[in-house]
Amino acid sequence: MSKETKNETLPDLILKEIGLPASAYEKSETRYTDVGDWFDREESLLKDYDTHIFPQGSFRLGTAIRPLHQNEEYDLDLACELRANVSKQTHTQEQIKNMVGTELSAYRTYRNIKAPIESKHRCWRLDYQDEMSFHMDVVPCIFSSESAREIALNSMRIKERDLNLATTISNLSVSITDDRDVDFKTISNNWKNSNPEGYAKWFETKMKIVRGLSSETTELALCRAQVDKLPIFKRKSVLQGVIQVLKRHRDQMFNDNQDAKPISIIITTLAARAYEGEQDLESALSGILSKMGSLIDYQKPRIPNPTNSAEDFADRWSMPQYKHLQLEKNFFLWLTQAQADFENLRSRKDAYFVEGLVKAKFALNLGKKTIGTSLGIPLSTVSIITPKSTIIAAPARPWRSMK
Repeated sequence: MSKETKNETLPDLILKEIGLPASAYEKSETRYTDVGDWFDREESLLKDYDTHIFPQGSFRLGTAIRPLHQNEEYDLDLACELRANVSKQTHTQEQIKNMVGTELSAYRTYRNIKAPIESKHRCWRLDYQDEMSFHMDVVPCIFSSESAREIALNSMRIKERDLNLATTISNLSVSITDDRDVDFKTISNNWKNSNPEGYAKWFETKMKIVRGLSSETTELALCRAQVDKLPIFKRKSVLQGVIQVLKRHRDQMFNDNQDAKPISIIITTLAARAYEGEQDLESALSGILSKMGSLIDYQKPRIPNPTNSAEDFADRWSMPQYKHLQLEKNFFLWLTQAQADFENLRSRKDAYFVEGLVKAKFALNLGKKTIGTSLGIPLSTVSIITPKSTIIAAPARPWRSMK
C-alpha cells in the first residue's frame, strides 16, 4: 500500500474509540457554568468574594477518555477560587470549605439532584445521574500568598529556560483546603499550595513541541472571566493522544484492582517530560514508554510537580497506609507490560492477532476488517493466529535517574 493511501495506525484507531465526544465537553461546561451562576447570585454566601470557577485535570488538559464500563461516571474536576475579601488571616480552611459546601448543597436542592454532596479531604463531590452521569469535584481555594508564589518561581527558575513562563505559572498558584491539615480549623498560614492552571500552562508548552500544531487548537490561557470555558481541542496533539491511549491501557490492566493503578497525573507528567516532538502516535508511544522509567528519581520527590517541586505526585508510594497497594511496584508492572503490549501491536502479525490483543488490552472490538484495512492486509490472505498475550509477572529493574 502506498504512503498516500495508507490509513490510520492502530493507536489512531484506538484513540478514536476512547476519546470523548464533543457533547460530553458541552454538557459538562453547561453544568459547571450553571454552578458558577448559582454561586454568583445575589443571595449567595460567595457573592462578595469574586468567585472564579475553572476546570482542571484531564478535561482541562484534553486527555479525558471514556469510562471503561458504561455504568461508570465521568470525572470533572473544578476549582472554586475566592479572589477578593479573603485571606489566610481572615478565614480558616474550614470556613472557606463550608461556605462553598453550603452553596453547592443549596444548588443540589435547587436542581433536584438526588444524591447529597459528599465531603472529600480537599473537595466537595456532586453526583449527576441523568443521560450523562458524572461526578463533579469542586476544590475550594484562595489566591496564594506572595511568599508561596516566590517559592514556586524560584523552584521553576531552575528547570525552565523561559523566565516569563515561570513567572506566569508561579502567579497562578492557589492555596487549597484540606481537612487532614492540623490547622484546618484555625487561622494559619500553613495551607497546602496547588497550581492546576499553572500545570495546564506547563503542559501546553510540552504539547506544542510538535511542529505545525493547528491554530484551531484552543490555548490553555489564563481567563479572567467568572467561569472559565473548557478548552475544546479541534485537533488533538500527539502528546494528548499518547496519554489517552496509555490511560486506557492502564484502566484495562487494573480493571479488577482500581485502587492500585498508576494515577493519571503521574502518567501525564512523565509522558509530557519524555515527549520529544514525535509527530505520530506510534513513534511517540515508543519513545515515551522507553523514557518514562528513567524520569523517576530515587530520592524524594520521586515525581515532582513541575510547577511546585515541593509536591511529589508519587508521595503515596512510600506512605504506610498505602503499603498494601504496592503502588510503586504496580507502576513499573504497568510500564513494563505497556512496553511489551505496544511492541506486540507494532509487530502487526495479522488482523486476527491484533484484534485479539486490542480486545484483551484495551477492551475494544475494532473488528478484523477495520484492522486489516488499517494494516493494509487483505483479509482473504490472513491466517488465523491466536494472539499470545505477554503477561509481565515482575517489572524490569526501573531505569531511574540519580540527582
